[in-house]
Amino acid sequence: MLLLGIDTSGKNASAALFDSESELFLAQSTVYTQKTHSQVIMPMVKDVMAQAGKELSDLGGIAVANGPGSYTGLRIGVAAVKALSFGLGVKCCGVSTLLGLACNNLAYKGNICAIMKARGELVYTCTYKSDGFCVEQIGEERIISRDELAEDLALNIGGAMLCGDGAADFYNSYSSPSFVIAPPQGRLQTAMGVCLAGVSRKLIEPEALEVSYLQKVKAEKDLEEKINK
Repeated sequence: MLLLGIDTSGKNASAALFDSESELFLAQSTVYTQKTHSQVIMPMVKDVMAQAGKELSDLGGIAVANGPGSYTGLRIGVAAVKALSFGLGVKCCGVSTLLGLACNNLAYKGNICAIMKARGELVYTCTYKSDGFCVEQIGEERIISRDELAEDLALNIGGAMLCGDGAADFYNSYSSPSFVIAPPQGRLQTAMGVCLAGVSRKLIEPEALEVSYLQKVKAEKDLEEKINK
């Protein structure tokens, strides 16, 4: 199956094409962009398909990072995948951004802790165990403080590779011999990680695809504040 992966959950805009039968990436493009993802993601998809010599009609499925991450970025990515899925008549799936980050570092054997910046001292995080071929989730996806994460890793996890856009700051603040940090190419979200995570997921109809924020959006917070006044 040819699986198209899309990630617009952070500063990176990324698209990749994965052949699940041969287990080869046929093409991929990732840009750390200052533009809005709505400007760049569809041209990137077209370029990836063209570079691989494939047509959109050749796709067997589409995977997208559906959260956590940038509210606007996630909505753009999910909306793009829904439109493609409806138009092409193919199914799709949402992939946790944190799982995609762990899959970016699939070759590492041991615990992998994905850390993404949320707001202030809060981070999105989840821990996985990798055997070098697949990753298994061993903790819940959470939004917690960096201090809480450091305590949890010390008490319950032990050694871990850190990845994600919050990994470098965390590593520098809570330096420990039990922590290693992923190389630069493994720290930020990419569509390659989305493909690797999505290939084993059940594909669904596009109308069932949703964003998973892990925290309430601003409109919900504002409404709660009004109600509680």
